[in-house]
Amino acid sequence: MDSERSESVPGRVVIAVGGSVLDPQEPARVAAYADAVRRLVDAGCEVGVVVGGGTVAREYIETARTLGANEMELDDVGIAVTRLNARVLAAALDGLAAPVPAETHESARAALARGEVALMGGTVAGHTTDAVSAGLAEYVEADRLVYATNVAGVYDADPNTDPDATRYDRLTHDELLDVLADAELDAGSAAPVDPLAAKLLARAGLHAVVLDGTDPERVVRAVLEDDHDGTDVVA
Repeated sequence: MDSERSESVPGRVVIAVGGSVLDPQEPARVAAYADAVRRLVDAGCEVGVVVGGGTVAREYIETARTLGANEMELDDVGIAVTRLNARVLAAALDGLAAPVPAETHESARAALARGEVALMGGTVAGHTTDAVSAGLAEYVEADRLVYATNVAGVYDADPNTDPDATRYDRLTHDELLDVLADAELDAGSAAPVDPLAAKLLARAGLHAVVLDGTDPERVVRAVLEDDHDGTDVVA
């Protein structure tokens, strides 16, 4: 990547894009995310993107669960959907990323070393793409990790069902773990960040931002200007 980078811009950033946020069935949304990634690259960032499964994955998982699949098998169903979603984004990136997403953190780091956008979906059963993102950020020593979700940050209750839910502006890693202590870990669960990811963030001392990523511009602003209306997770 040949772009000049301002000292205030993170050198290496990982973006976790929820499948429902990317919305692969809407070409305009995927194109907008590809444009956002391109702008970060042009600003001098090395970018890794981990794509989630979203609503489509949850629908497949629920069907498979009804038909008798166990949780490990359901995880594998979800992983397959995340990788398909990542392929759709790769097509929109038009050569900035390999057409086939990396399946390991080692492969993703090698992609960054080649000057590519490192693109991933899920990896192994038991690990959500939230955790994959945190692991990738730790593995490549990212300066910033952004969780682009369909809610405006981390709340003290589910904002989709509780009108009195309050968003946190800032949480330490330990505080985030306390908030997530009762989060569900079944395949297809939709918490903005899962407990395993939170533990990886704490272990690595990573700075993460959880925000509403339905507009990719918010992700660009959070990375390049440190300007967002989400939740900062800090050491």
